[in-house]
Amino acid sequence: MLPLYLASFLLLGLFNCLSISHSLHEHQKLEQPNLLHNQLCHEKCGQLQLPFPFHLNKSCSSVSDAFHLSCLNSTALFLNIGSESYRVLEFFSDGLLVDFPGSSSCRQYNDLNSFDFLGNDHFGVSVENVIGLYDCEDSSLCKTECETNDLPGCDGNVNGSPACCYPLSDHSVWHLGEKFSVFSKFGCRGFSSWVVQRGSNLGKRGVKLEWAVPRNSSKGVCASNAYITNATVVEAGVRCICEDGFLGDGFATGEGCIKSCIKDRKEAYGNDCLKKKRGGKKLVILAGVLAPVFIIASLIALLCLLKYPAKPGTFDPAQKPDFQSTISFRKASRTRLFTYHELEEATKGFEEGQKLLSGNNGTIFAGVLGDGSHIAVHKVECENEKDLIQVLSQIEVLSAVLHRNIARLLGCCIDLAYTPLLVYEYPANSTLEEHLHQRGGQNVALDWYKRLSIAAETASVLAFLQYEISPPIFHCDLKPAYIFIDENFSSKVAGFGLLITSLGDGSQSHNHEDSRFHKNDVYAFGVMLLEIIAGSNCLDLPTVALQKIRSGKLEEIVDPHLYYHEQPSYRREQIEIVADLAMRCLLFGGDGKLGMYDVARELVHIRRDSSDGGSKRGPALEETFSNSSLLQMISMSPDSTYVP
Repeated sequence: MLPLYLASFLLLGLFNCLSISHSLHEHQKLEQPNLLHNQLCHEKCGQLQLPFPFHLNKSCSSVSDAFHLSCLNSTALFLNIGSESYRVLEFFSDGLLVDFPGSSSCRQYNDLNSFDFLGNDHFGVSVENVIGLYDCEDSSLCKTECETNDLPGCDGNVNGSPACCYPLSDHSVWHLGEKFSVFSKFGCRGFSSWVVQRGSNLGKRGVKLEWAVPRNSSKGVCASNAYITNATVVEAGVRCICEDGFLGDGFATGEGCIKSCIKDRKEAYGNDCLKKKRGGKKLVILAGVLAPVFIIASLIALLCLLKYPAKPGTFDPAQKPDFQSTISFRKASRTRLFTYHELEEATKGFEEGQKLLSGNNGTIFAGVLGDGSHIAVHKVECENEKDLIQVLSQIEVLSAVLHRNIARLLGCCIDLAYTPLLVYEYPANSTLEEHLHQRGGQNVALDWYKRLSIAAETASVLAFLQYEISPPIFHCDLKPAYIFIDENFSSKVAGFGLLITSLGDGSQSHNHEDSRFHKNDVYAFGVMLLEIIAGSNCLDLPTVALQKIRSGKLEEIVDPHLYYHEQPSYRREQIEIVADLAMRCLLFGGDGKLGMYDVARELVHIRRDSSDGGSKRGPALEETFSNSSLLQMISMSPDSTYVP
């Protein structure tokens, strides 16, 4: 036993020597100044600070002369491309906002031929731009998703959005490499442009250009702790991005990447991320002396662990993550970051009375911000860093999707370790659940027309998310409490499943997993259709409904507030068709025989054929789908969706 202790003593002493030596080496490496930093000029023109790789003086560090700018009278900054000069209005991490060439006076719109830049090896027109079109003879190109944006005029006043707007991300009319004159074939005579960044609905007037470095000249251009990422619109263009846990421009000739961390509950950078090691030799001696004590303590701990094993799957809520993922998210995210204190005040300390729902996807609380805005706070519980990273990634994906039937994601809060909080806009008209069950002050029951419209809108947006978004977005816990209702009784879907557990077998494909979530959504939608008909959410509703429908006694489960027997025959027939569709969702949705686009197609046709709502506006598929083939598939006759 003695030789064992002696060997352990020597090994542990050697280990401590190596560890401390390595730490001192790392500390010395971090303390070395950035030699390239002295070559950066940190230039400024007017109120604009030039970020790398843009420069005024050609002796400053850069990666190409294409990023050389000119400063006129020390106030106006210009980007020169060919014979044109574009005034620079603002810089972004991946691009810059420029004005129209030759624009010297306030004009609400410009000629379609006034901006003819097609793109080159270093710059391209960003798809984040939203185009306002004027005096168009054909309005079929206008997209309603722009209506939620506030687009200021050239005088800075925000007057909503233009009569016709088109996001370049749509790609159905304008394509990369085309001029804006392509809109003239719709009879449009002028245009304006704004950039609307993810997580915001306020546009910034101008045209955003994305910048990049040609891939064939990018060898060695990235700094250590950085990687190359492809540009979105610059063909064969790349940029450098710092790895998680590092901040900076990512370029070897720029500021590079600096270590970032949380220290004393505050963000720290560079040398501050590493504790200074003093008296290294003394620490080695001390570690050698204490080594036997550590060995004995370890043996005792091992014996205790064997005698009292910990329960598997337990999670200590006080455990804190390393916060590297949240640091990177804070720097890269374009969504608004709320503080926990803000949301705690808004929800009255997350008290029980503010709770809207607690489900598989988390808990949602109602709240009111200091400015009077009504919000819904979605609390998602994560068990580890991997879960947290997945949720943060899903937040970024979801914040990029703008749709009239999706509750707008205002931002999030990541102050609570493994419990991120999502903040949705919460319409004043409550949720579908409260309307169906007449809770929360909803004393007037929904009529059949409103219920049918809400169902059709919800099915259409779920089909949109599953078939037009890549990768597809699934809800995973659909129920009436997650359907917000606005003042026009239009649906706003919220509460998406951000933490998706795997199937347990790493060898199974994503297609298999996507199929499972898709089937779950179809089945859950069938249950929700039954709740819309019955006005009830009893646990055995699917079983009871199936028995009643098969025995021809549907009227026994129909919500009394719908006055089924007093309805005209065509409306009773509609209720019966929707009930049949709900049953097919339950019976055939689970095995993939019935897809969400089938469900959306049937409901939209039922809604369009509703003779009692002819004067009211139903869900317009043209506003939901940009993919013409999918739109055609949903718009065709629904007969083929009946599964034998």
